[in-house]
Amino acid sequence: MKEQSYSNHTRFFPFLHFFVTPVTLILLFVQAYRSLDSMATTELIILLIVFLLVCSNIAARLQALKAQDRVIRLEEFLRYEKLLDDAQCSKARQLPSSQVIALRFASDKELPELVDRVFSGELVSGKQIKQAIKEWKADHHRV
Repeated sequence: MKEQSYSNHTRFFPFLHFFVTPVTLILLFVQAYRSLDSMATTELIILLIVFLLVCSNIAARLQALKAQDRVIRLEEFLRYEKLLDDAQCSKARQLPSSQVIALRFASDKELPELVDRVFSGELVSGKQIKQAIKEWKADHHRV
């Protein structure tokens, strides 16, 4: 697999990102135009159905991401127990999900230093944390 870094770590799920989402959005806009043009009850009902389809796609994606975030938190908490001292581990368990998720890319060697930088307030956002990582630990499973 291609080596992962901050600049190329985002991933796409082609079926969802390049087919399902564009097609449902096109359907929504076409049906909105047809509904506003005719104002027929049937057209408005179809518009509502297409809108619900778009909302269902968004909800399914958000639920999948939330489940992945929970698994990442669990994996990282287990990793913290192995790599951090008790004080760091205890504090690291209080970090917000965005920071825990960003820290997952840090190598085992640099994790303790990065955790200290997060605690000190030097690194706040997930983006800052990821940009500070020197030895990137790839995550090829998340989509």
